[in-house]
Amino acid sequence: MDPTKPINLLFVDDDAAYMAIARHLLTKYQGSRFQVTWKQDAASSLVYLAGSPEIDLIVIDYFLPDLNGLQLVQQIRERKIDVPIVFLTSNRDFRLAIEVMKYGVEDYLIKDEAVDSVLPRSILNIVERVRLKRRIAEEQKADLIARKRTDAIKELVVTVCHEFNNPLAAIKISTDILLRQTLNEDETRLVHAIDENINLVEKEISRLRDTNFERLDFPAG
Repeated sequence: MDPTKPINLLFVDDDAAYMAIARHLLTKYQGSRFQVTWKQDAASSLVYLAGSPEIDLIVIDYFLPDLNGLQLVQQIRERKIDVPIVFLTSNRDFRLAIEVMKYGVEDYLIKDEAVDSVLPRSILNIVERVRLKRRIAEEQKADLIARKRTDAIKELVVTVCHEFNNPLAAIKISTDILLRQTLNEDETRLVHAIDENINLVEKEISRLRDTNFERLDFPAG
């Protein structure tokens, strides 16, 4: 992770005292820089997210003045906002933890335990994990596109070779028939030249058909 690039966080929590603690904990943690945006209710956070800001992670408290944290998570996912979420709550409620995890929440933290280095360390781990996951997904997508491109080229080559082979075979048969006829020297030389060129074309087609396209580096796009 690039330490010079700030990690953009959205905190949704109406607890000003906890936000002061959270900002303090995130200040220059192990050289990392956190850019914190604070919203005190679900409505204002949804308006903010609708503007498509560059957010690396959202921290949501369960107790909010309008919606609860679970309802906010549901609305975020319904709006197809693909940002990792950390869920904060004041007590251990495993049923709630299971519910929020259904919506792809990355972690579930107890507020009283998210002190000292726990909160910034959890955030850093999640951001790095999500970035790695997305990078792997992008590489897999690129590999899939490359394989599909290779398969399409192979199919095209097979079709082209087939289209060439049929008329070449007909010409070759014709030259064989002509060579059995009584020809003068120039005509014989011409038919032999045609036959030799057909052989050369057949060799090139065979080379094309046997090419390992997976080893070739095709430009992207």
